[in-house]
Amino acid sequence: MPVDRNAAALSIAVLAVLLYLLFLIVQPFLSPLGWAAVLAIVFYPMQERLERRQTPGRAAAVTTAAATVLVVGPILLVMVVFARQAVAGAATLQNALAEGHLAGIDRAWQSLAQRLPLAQRVDIVSALTDATKQAAVFLAAQSGSVLRNVAGFVFDLVIALFATFFLLRDAGAIMTIVRRLMPLDQSVREQLIAQTRTLVSVSVTSSGLIAAIQGALGGIVFAAVGINNALFWGVVMAFLCLLPLGAWVVWLPAAVLLAIGGSPVRGVIVAGLGIGIVSAVDNILRPWLLSGGTSMNGLMILIALLGGVSVFGMLGLVLGPILVATALALLETYTAMDRDGGSSRSK
Repeated sequence: MPVDRNAAALSIAVLAVLLYLLFLIVQPFLSPLGWAAVLAIVFYPMQERLERRQTPGRAAAVTTAAATVLVVGPILLVMVVFARQAVAGAATLQNALAEGHLAGIDRAWQSLAQRLPLAQRVDIVSALTDATKQAAVFLAAQSGSVLRNVAGFVFDLVIALFATFFLLRDAGAIMTIVRRLMPLDQSVREQLIAQTRTLVSVSVTSSGLIAAIQGALGGIVFAAVGINNALFWGVVMAFLCLLPLGAWVVWLPAAVLLAIGGSPVRGVIVAGLGIGIVSAVDNILRPWLLSGGTSMNGLMILIALLGGVSVFGMLGLVLGPILVATALALLETYTAMDRDGGSSRSK
C-alpha cells in the first residue's frame, strides 16, 4: 500500500513538472492562440454549415479564409492608416500651435478668464502645446516600436490563422476532450458550454460591431465638418466604445473646441450628430443584438475589460469578459445545483 501511495505521489509530481514545462513551451503563443480560439468560436456556425457539404478540412480552410477577409484584413488596413494619421495629426497640431492658429481658442479662454478668476491661473495655449509635444514624442516612440515588432506581429498573425484552421477542423475532438475534463453533470456541463459560446459569439461580437459602427459614424461626422485625420479619431472613438466610456469622450471636446475656436455652427453640428447618431447607435443596436444573449452589468464589464487588458494585453478586451462571465455562469450553475439539491432533500 505505501508503494502505491509513493507511486501515485511520484506520478502527480511528474505530471506537474510536465504541465509546467508544457506551459513554458506554449506561453509565447498564448496571445495568438487566444485570438484563434475567439475566431474559431465566432465562425464555428459557418464551419458547421460547410461541413454538411464537404470535408472538415476543406470547410475549415474556407472558414479561415473568410475570417481573414472579413476580420483580419480590414483590421490590418485600419491599423496602417491609423498609424499614419496619428503621426500626421500630431505634426499638424504642432504646426498649428507653432503658427498661432489657435488664437481663437486663446481669445475665448481669455474672455472666460475675465468671468472666472480661477481660469486666469491656466494658460490654455501653453497647456495644449505641452500636451501636443508629449503626444508627438509618444507617437514617435510607438511608431518605432511598431516598426521593430512588425516581424513578430506578422508571425503571431500567421500562428493565429494557422491555429484557427486546426481548431475549426478538429472542433469535435477538442470539445470531446473538454467535456471529459469538466467535472460536471452532463446537463450542467452542456449549459456552461452553451453559455460560454453565447457570450463569445453574441456579447463580445456585438460589442465589437457596435464599437466599429460608432467609430465609423464618428469618423464620418468629423470628416463632414472638415476635421483633419478623421479616421484616426474614428478609431479612437471605436476603442473607447469597447470600454464603458463611449464616443462622447472624443466628439464632445471636439464640439467645444470648434465652438470656442470660432466655428460655433460646426461645433453644434458635431454635438448634434454625436448625440443623435453616434451615441444613439449603442442604445438602438445593443438591445437588439443582445436580445436573448448573455450580458453583464456595467461594473462587471468595466472590471473585466480593464483587468483583462492589464493581464492579457489587447486580448483582454475579449478574454477578460469571457473569463468573468464564465466564472459567473459557473457560480450560478453551482448555486442552482445547491438549491435543487436542497429542495429535493427537503421533499
